[in-house]
Amino acid sequence: MKKILPIVTVAMLVLASCAKTSNKRPVEVDHRGQWVDSVYNQMSLQEKVGQLFMVSAYSNRVDSHNDSIQKLINDYQIGGLIFFQGGPIRQANLTNTYQALSKVPMFIGVDGEWGLNMRLDSTARYPYNMTLGAINNTKIIERIGQQIGKDCNRMGIHINFAPVVDINTNSKNPVIGVRSYGEDKFNVTKKAWAFTKGMESTGVIGSAKHFPGHGDTDTDSHKTLPTVAFSEQRIDSVELYPYKELFKKGVGGVMVAHLNVPNLEPQAGLPSSLSYKIVTELLKEKLGYEGLIFTDALNMKGAADYGQPGDIDLAAFKAGNDVLLFSEDAPKAITKIVEAYTNKEITEARLAFSVKKILAAKFDAGLNNYQPIETKNLIKDLNGDINANLYEEAIRQAVTLIKNEGQILPLNKNANEKIAFVKLGEGPSDTFLKALKTRATVTEVSHKNLLEDLKNYDKVIIGYHRKNSRLTYAISEDDKKVIESIAKAHKTILTVFASQYSLKETNLEHVEGILISYENSEIANKVSAEVIFGEAEAKGTLPASISNAFPVHSGIITTQ
Repeated sequence: MKKILPIVTVAMLVLASCAKTSNKRPVEVDHRGQWVDSVYNQMSLQEKVGQLFMVSAYSNRVDSHNDSIQKLINDYQIGGLIFFQGGPIRQANLTNTYQALSKVPMFIGVDGEWGLNMRLDSTARYPYNMTLGAINNTKIIERIGQQIGKDCNRMGIHINFAPVVDINTNSKNPVIGVRSYGEDKFNVTKKAWAFTKGMESTGVIGSAKHFPGHGDTDTDSHKTLPTVAFSEQRIDSVELYPYKELFKKGVGGVMVAHLNVPNLEPQAGLPSSLSYKIVTELLKEKLGYEGLIFTDALNMKGAADYGQPGDIDLAAFKAGNDVLLFSEDAPKAITKIVEAYTNKEITEARLAFSVKKILAAKFDAGLNNYQPIETKNLIKDLNGDINANLYEEAIRQAVTLIKNEGQILPLNKNANEKIAFVKLGEGPSDTFLKALKTRATVTEVSHKNLLEDLKNYDKVIIGYHRKNSRLTYAISEDDKKVIESIAKAHKTILTVFASQYSLKETNLEHVEGILISYENSEIANKVSAEVIFGEAEAKGTLPASISNAFPVHSGIITTQ
């Protein structure tokens, strides 16, 4: 016969059991830390130093280039590659080949500021940042960032060196220009974070650039060392503003530019990328940034002219950078850093700090469980309807009407008016003219007897079409004269398929309607025709000033 315990005894046993159970806390296993330490402890000194380097790679080069990359991986176990020109299938196959050779999976990076198409053929492109800067609804920018992140994932890319957060307050800037979201620090910050939030939601690491601010320079750091002569107070309040805001929100990386900033670095001619005061004291200590710190490409003249290959890389590491990008001579640079470590110029703590930070970021990117890229349907996956739809939606949000004197827009399709079209610029205009002609009787008038022939028309639509809408120089003297002459004699609508900066030296006083379309794409041409005839709304505002008459944020919002 079973012995029955009293109910009170059973209850006490249950309570005791519960009490014991509740006192036990599950031990949290730090898988990330374990993986980082395990990998770090198994590497030789040279392999640890190799992790600091991301070298340039191309998928459109000859076999000797591919062989040189494989040799770097085999001999030095470099930490990553930044891919430049080529094609998706070729790059994916090379990535799979290179990753198979690496003991520790490598970071793969790209400059994809407006999508993979910035570097790769057969891929979708998105509007330039300056175009996105004209958009008032940031949700579309977040969705673009997210889709670019998904495209990067599909390509086995872990780092996209974007967004550009330079505040382009200098219209003559030869290297930033439309890569910037504009000249207003609040607008730049808002757009940059929307892009970053979308992209990093996919696991891709962003990199805000070019620290401490390349927006107000009139020289190109690829060719020389530009000077930023502003006071420390001005730099803190303007140039550093988007960085401070993105740092609070947790952007994964930052890229340090090659700039001469006398009020931040007293040593004459020392590039910001090699400055301990700027990288360590300002970026890491004062601003408290803890993410990955990348140099800008070390082969650029802004850095390369300062010293010899290898010495520059060592100086950049001593300054506080984690990842040394696009070294001119990675083997020499690795040897220099190993020698500096051996000579106690670099401590174990300093080396471990950066290498373990890199390894931790690799773990977060899933490289502890690396999978090769599947090339089947790759081109199709990178060119889905969502890419084209996002581009079109962004352009529709961006097109900006800055002048509508006498309510010249929208034109009436049914009005008995003779409308002339005059083409300016070297870019294609067929799509725009065709779109105009489907809505009204529009006749293209040639330049031979232009002013005489235009006397027979009621209104004139001038289309300025630039072949490369990245370029920000002012339109030619001849084109200015044409615009000014026509506008004095006719009711004129000017549509600019280029940066708004192209109008910075043009007298626009007599032009009744001015539409900035930013880019000379088929979509921009079609949407602009729709806006002219009232079938689509003008929703954008200027991301940067044209003149005192048309300052930043100018824009007339229309309805259909």
